[in-house]
Amino acid sequence: MNQNSQVTVIGAGPAGSECAWQLAKRGISVKLYEMKPHKMTPAHVSPLFGELVCSNSLRSDELSNAVGLLKAEMRMMDSLFLESADKNRVPAGGALAVDREGFARTITEKLSSCDRIEVISEEVSEIPEGEVVIATGPLSSDAIADKIGALCGEEGLHFYDAVAPIVTLESVDLSSAFFASRYDKGTKDYVNCPMDKEEYLAFVQELAAAKEAVVHGFDDGAVFEGCMPVEVMARRGIDTLRYGPLKPVGLVDPRTGKDNYAVVQLRKDNAEGTLYNIVGFQTHLTFGEQKRVFSMIPALRNAEFVRYGVMHRNTFLNSPHLLDRYYRLKSLPRISFAGQMTGVEGYVESAASGMLVGIETAARVLGLPAVDFPQETAIGALAQYISGGSIGEFQPMNINFGIITPLGYRVKGKRNKNAEISARSLKWIEEMKKERKGELFA
Repeated sequence: MNQNSQVTVIGAGPAGSECAWQLAKRGISVKLYEMKPHKMTPAHVSPLFGELVCSNSLRSDELSNAVGLLKAEMRMMDSLFLESADKNRVPAGGALAVDREGFARTITEKLSSCDRIEVISEEVSEIPEGEVVIATGPLSSDAIADKIGALCGEEGLHFYDAVAPIVTLESVDLSSAFFASRYDKGTKDYVNCPMDKEEYLAFVQELAAAKEAVVHGFDDGAVFEGCMPVEVMARRGIDTLRYGPLKPVGLVDPRTGKDNYAVVQLRKDNAEGTLYNIVGFQTHLTFGEQKRVFSMIPALRNAEFVRYGVMHRNTFLNSPHLLDRYYRLKSLPRISFAGQMTGVEGYVESAASGMLVGIETAARVLGLPAVDFPQETAIGALAQYISGGSIGEFQPMNINFGIITPLGYRVKGKRNKNAEISARSLKWIEEMKKERKGELFA
């Protein structure tokens, strides 16, 4: 096919935005549909593309961490998502966190100004003809969700996700808190709100009994563990939170020189440092209960909540039965999926799936051989996991070294082993780019 061929991308979240960018970079004309701002979801608040509705952290940037490797691979392939993240970085210790508005604005401006991308601001209720990428995310509108359900038959699945509250820094009682990063790693980017045993036990008791907002079809057992509501964790045992988001380990209180019984962490949510989100506090409590119970944390006794946590639907596919390693629908290969609805979990993973779909779809449209990212790479391992690499009932997955092909030889020390896996992956990416230079890569 010629370079005037066209692909329709539905959805301009992290996956759809990355996919559209990768297609356009390779000379493909893109129709990018986004229903915002004309129609919003319960969790979205901004009309901008690539909006981050949960945490503003993109997690570790180190190559000894699998998500750090995934980012490095994406940077090597000129990811719009990572370019925007790096440009809008805010301090977060060893993690990559972003000013969410600046991040989304950069993506929106890049896509809107690209000559090969036609942005269409309307809801899609029918799947178009031709090459289509569906990246409508876990908050797909009923109209497109119905069409996806019709395509997938009984294979479609759903669960629920929650987003954490945000407070103003000026309303935090800093006399009852301290700045630090766990194990003194990086700079002191987190506000740490300690609790003694009596305060913690009272808090957990009230949290476990607090009133939840009505969410039709919610089932604690179907919640993805990585985004579990804090009140559900409280019900699972008195110490569950102390081994989870309230873990005090590695956070020595400078006022006492000791660890506290429990610690709630706040992470910067904007570049100015005026807003902080409560780390790990995804919730579907009523707004009134959030204010009442979370204010039991000493440092948050007078906290101003600029956004309360909300619960929302999160739809994903039984991808091993439905999709191939290119995220294409096996029964109708002209249709691909990208993003969280495929079963990749996390912002970076969602964008990575969009990147792979964009590159492989461009190759197919241009009549070129597929890249075939191998399982030795993080981006390839994710694709192979969702298309058949899971065991038992399929559940969403973050990138991790466990789904990447092992080295095949012993390396002493976990960090050393992970570093070698990362080096092998990046070498493959580098050699592939040289081999495909002028075809799919600049």
